Amino acid sequence: MFENRCGVVTPMKTVKIKGMSCQHCVNAVTKALSEIDGVSNVNVNLSAGEATFEEARPVHSDVIAEKVKKAGFEIG
Repeated sequence: MFENRCGVVTPMKTVKIKGMSCQHCVNAVTKALSEIDGVSNVNVNLSAGEATFEEARPVHSDVIAEKVKKAGFEIG
């Protein structure tokens, strides 16, 4: 859970990302996830191979997987 600036607690979600190898990959995944309506505060960790983000409202996992795939990576 994450408390945003307005004091509202919102769920944080973490997903594993396959295929990242450099900072460019991190930037691409960050951009892709940030473009999803309802997703904010995206943090991509290269060494852990995962992305963590806040959901203002539930976002279907297929939407997340499709955005990550279009960026050239896989959920895994």
